[in-house]
Amino acid sequence: MKIEVPLFALFIFCQAVLGQEKDSIASKEKLSEVVVTGTRTQRMLSTLPLPVTVITSEAIIKSGVTRLNEILNEQTGIILIPDESGFEGIQMQGLDAAYTMILIDGVPLVGRTSGVLDLSRVSVGNIERIEVVKGASSALYGSEAMGGVINVITKRPVKDMFSGSLSYRYATFNTNDANANLLWKKKKFAANLFTNYYATDGYDLDKSSSLKNVEGYYNTTIQPKLYNDFSENLKLIVSNRFFNQKADNAAMIDSETYIGEAKENEWNSQIKLEHKWNSKVYSEYELYTTNYKNDSFLKDENNVQFENTYYNQWLFRPEVRTTFSIKNDKLTAGVGLNYETLDRTYFESNVNFNSQYVFVQYDYNPTGKLNILAGFRYDNHSEYASQFSPKLAVNYKFNNNFSLKSSVGYGYKAPDFRQLFFDFTNPSVGYTVLGYNVAEARLNEFEEQGQLLSRVAGISFDKPLEAESSINFNFGGFYKKNKLKIDVNAFYNLIDNLIDTQVVAQKNNGQNIFSYTNFDKIFTYGVEFNSTYSFTKEFVVSLGYQYLMANDKSVLDNFEEHQYIRNSQLPTVEISKSDYFGLYNRSKHTANIKFAYTIPKIKTDINLRVFYRSKYGMFDTNSNQILDKYDKFISDYCITNLAITKNIANQFMLQAGVNNLLNYTDPSQISNLAGRQFFARIQYDF
Repeated sequence: MKIEVPLFALFIFCQAVLGQEKDSIASKEKLSEVVVTGTRTQRMLSTLPLPVTVITSEAIIKSGVTRLNEILNEQTGIILIPDESGFEGIQMQGLDAAYTMILIDGVPLVGRTSGVLDLSRVSVGNIERIEVVKGASSALYGSEAMGGVINVITKRPVKDMFSGSLSYRYATFNTNDANANLLWKKKKFAANLFTNYYATDGYDLDKSSSLKNVEGYYNTTIQPKLYNDFSENLKLIVSNRFFNQKADNAAMIDSETYIGEAKENEWNSQIKLEHKWNSKVYSEYELYTTNYKNDSFLKDENNVQFENTYYNQWLFRPEVRTTFSIKNDKLTAGVGLNYETLDRTYFESNVNFNSQYVFVQYDYNPTGKLNILAGFRYDNHSEYASQFSPKLAVNYKFNNNFSLKSSVGYGYKAPDFRQLFFDFTNPSVGYTVLGYNVAEARLNEFEEQGQLLSRVAGISFDKPLEAESSINFNFGGFYKKNKLKIDVNAFYNLIDNLIDTQVVAQKNNGQNIFSYTNFDKIFTYGVEFNSTYSFTKEFVVSLGYQYLMANDKSVLDNFEEHQYIRNSQLPTVEISKSDYFGLYNRSKHTANIKFAYTIPKIKTDINLRVFYRSKYGMFDTNSNQILDKYDKFISDYCITNLAITKNIANQFMLQAGVNNLLNYTDPSQISNLAGRQFFARIQYDF
């Protein structure tokens, strides 16, 4: 049964009935100790029963980075993987980028042209903190949060004054980054304006090719926000974000070079009303709209247009949520609507999704030591079966120094527009990729046109493509004493109905036709370890490590005991189950060590970070459809980054540093490693 929009009216009416009593709020927790992403309420980080990492603005500044992808790549358990378009997607707990939701101030970004978001389009110049929640979060956030949530929280005015910062950074490859962040507050009204300009010439690490690894581009970001406190109990926030980018576009097809241009445009707007009905009831009314466009073209050497592609996605989302305080406990409930449209190349027409959802969460604190978090979300989608996503988490605090926490959650990911409606034929090679919902009709057309050689037996499109689902377990602990802090988390993810491509037919030209289908199960498990030791107030060392296993369960269950392959040297080799390496692009070991040293007398900070990634598989080179030890691997490597920051009179900051100090590159396989990059930065705070 479909959930209709009138639920909003009922929800608001219930709040009005409960909100007759006026009262003031109890004392607030310090912002630096509070996180909101894991529960959608304010919670002390130390008491949260979920695996959460907080990246502070101080850590971002001292690292010298400028874009969101750069700072995330320095965190334990997060690996950035470039896709075929060059965009970098986030891999957490061994799960692909499509399973992680990216938020800015609690609202989602869109524009997954190839399954990942272009994280380099987000500047870090106005970030207050970044909250990373690992593990299934569909109980609160729905689809795309099956693997976790990353929430970028921006700065806001807090004092009655005019303040801000101006910053400029220059780096290798003629890379320029300029920021202006202006904050103003007077009594009940406040405003914030952030602007950023970023430009680079790109880089070319493979001189044998006429193409660069990354072509030159420039972009601008404008982010204005307005705040108005009508009273202590009623507050309004209006926020907008505008992003525009132009990039050189180049490709080589059949030994011919094609050049052109690519444009990205993003706009989003958020209106939020915060209402404190009384000391026990707090509500938020939110309306969010966003649009992402990506247009590109290529021309041949004679200036004849070869290709023109476009991508235009809209998301419209109203949501109402209310938190009820019941003694030491909190009950949070919400209702909302998602309406999405996408018009892109290789779609027959403009397609749309709509879904209605409700979520409920109970934050139970029976004692000062025990916290239980239980909740669920129900999504009613226009294209696939309704989803029920529960979650349960427990934290037990033995004392101020030691606590244990555990969580289990159900996650899901809906089939995206591409998996349902894609209709693409590669112009140079000739293979075809069809979305599940259009595959049958297009295959019939190919057959009628005499282009079809054969169809794979046993494949039909009679039943709807199912949403992917997962069960996620986390168990960990936190310990601190004196100068030492340790955070450990073990995890397990089991994904059912994995959506992936398969060959469904072959054309007369010998090329395959691919479509999407649900596969059996994949699973990932491992452990993450983070520790910090303060030798002195001025010298701090941090160590992070992740062990990861990621496998296809069907491969392990159906492995042929006597399977023979030809390796790269051509001899025939028998392989066993122990030769199976797991999923592609997953490293069993990743680690980092960070040194932070402060020299108070000269107000200087030295920040040295070293990152290690063990080998991982890229391609099946022997055609046995699995990744085994005889396939193509990327060898393990280390990246070293250094930043030195000098503060002058509490207003000026000078910074210099180098990323990839040892100049490690692999141009043919790792396109996002640009080689050694020097940078210098100046910032004025007022």
